[in-house]
Amino acid sequence: MFPLKKILCPTDFSEPSLVALGAATELAEGSGAEIILIHAVSPLPVSPHPGALTAFDTAAYLQEMLTYGRESIQRLIKERIPDKVPARSIVLAGNPSDEITRLVEEEKVDLVVIATHGLTGWRRFVFGSVAERVVRLSPCPVLTIPAPGKQQA
Repeated sequence: MFPLKKILCPTDFSEPSLVALGAATELAEGSGAEIILIHAVSPLPVSPHPGALTAFDTAAYLQEMLTYGRESIQRLIKERIPDKVPARSIVLAGNPSDEITRLVEEEKVDLVVIATHGLTGWRRFVFGSVAERVVRLSPCPVLTIPAPGKQQA
């Protein structure tokens, strides 16, 4: 296997992303690589209609989601990554697939380990696939981890 120095592992705190984190941790333990755990908060779209949702403070909401992300990601590192595995976190606002692929280049990542949620049909059309986009756009190899119970026979 090629030398691994940096493994990027995106998380949305779902069960599938925790399974992917487990795989990334095993790879990091075996190779001595650093894990970069990333969580991207998607900004809310702004309404084109003036006065729509005036009572909703999108800036405060985004700040709250970023704070939640930072606290949750630190908890994941503490609870799921052994102390002997170097790990750090990045929490930011932006389109998840764009931010992941940007960080791959910026951080000179060797491997991305990402969960697939197994969405099909209209759900995939409506929600898209972050993993699929990362596979297409990433300049480094991407290991996709199927959602528990979604493995192909």
